[in-house]
Amino acid sequence: MTPLVRFEKVQKSYDGRVLVVRDLSLDVAAGEFLTLLGPSGSGKTTTLMMLAGFESPTEGEILLDGRSITRLPPHKRDIGMVFQNYALFPHMTVWQNVAFPLAIRGQARAEVDQRVTQALAVVKLTGFEQRRPAQLSGGQQQRVALARAFVFNPRLVLLDEPLGALDKQLREQMQYELKQIHEDLGVTMVYVTHDQAEALTMSDRIAVFSAGRLQQVGPPRIVYEQPANAFVAQFIGESNRLQGTVVEARGDRRRVRVAERGMIEALAADAGGMGAPALVAIRPEHLALAPTGAGHANRLEARVEDLIFQGDIARIRLRVLDDLELIAKVPIRFADTNFKRGDTIVVGWHAEDCRAFAPEA
Repeated sequence: MTPLVRFEKVQKSYDGRVLVVRDLSLDVAAGEFLTLLGPSGSGKTTTLMMLAGFESPTEGEILLDGRSITRLPPHKRDIGMVFQNYALFPHMTVWQNVAFPLAIRGQARAEVDQRVTQALAVVKLTGFEQRRPAQLSGGQQQRVALARAFVFNPRLVLLDEPLGALDKQLREQMQYELKQIHEDLGVTMVYVTHDQAEALTMSDRIAVFSAGRLQQVGPPRIVYEQPANAFVAQFIGESNRLQGTVVEARGDRRRVRVAERGMIEALAADAGGMGAPALVAIRPEHLALAPTGAGHANRLEARVEDLIFQGDIARIRLRVLDDLELIAKVPIRFADTNFKRGDTIVVGWHAEDCRAFAPEA
């Protein structure tokens, strides 16, 4: 099946020397919610701007429905756009802002009335038609911008960090509302954010960028539980990271020596063979703690350094192999009952719950 959007070996440079997007090949399926995720300067926003038509690739092609749009101006791409600053017209009412894309397309008044009414109902702004943007909250302004982006039935809606200006509670509420709108409308959405929790919450797939390169693309659970390299493991969620040397390589397994006397068995991600440096990553929630022992492939004696209350969980800081630190997350009642600062315990985890990577360059 032909994807709705295809990037074919796309590169972008602003100065002819430094590539801000490198050799990007990426497909977007019709109807999916794809998030471009990465730190500042990773190339995610430039990728979105090239798809919107506000930037042109230095090399490569961008296809929409199998046809090149690489040199097509933005207004001819039939793509909806939502910006972080909303970009609403302050002198227009909510109704006029949402109707604007239809008006410039010459739609009949009856058609405009019907579509604007439907769009405002979808974003729960019925009754706000005559207000101006300054009379709305940040969340309401965001809804207006979203309604304006899909009111003309585009095949594709692009969203550039649209929740960045909202407070934490409203941001989380809007994440779920955006996802619900996506499911209700079935429109394809490409979303840019640097917020990993936002990406995990909303996306059908996540494309992780770093230094202009696509590092990994896949469903949120796969990207979180099976990171392709050390960057993804570090950037998505929280990981304990232990550096060592591969002492045994067997198929998809690596045995890694850490701090001279610690041995860890892990699944191989992109770690090298015998003698290669390796970085082992373990999620805090995968660590099992026991006062006397733990029945796991990996076991280390640990000293409890600190317990930090975080609502439903306790964050426990552990010292292992003399001077290495691990963080574990356990249910608060279990932590309160079983551990206190200064205890010597055993921390264990399954080989399947940790991965060995080549260290980042």
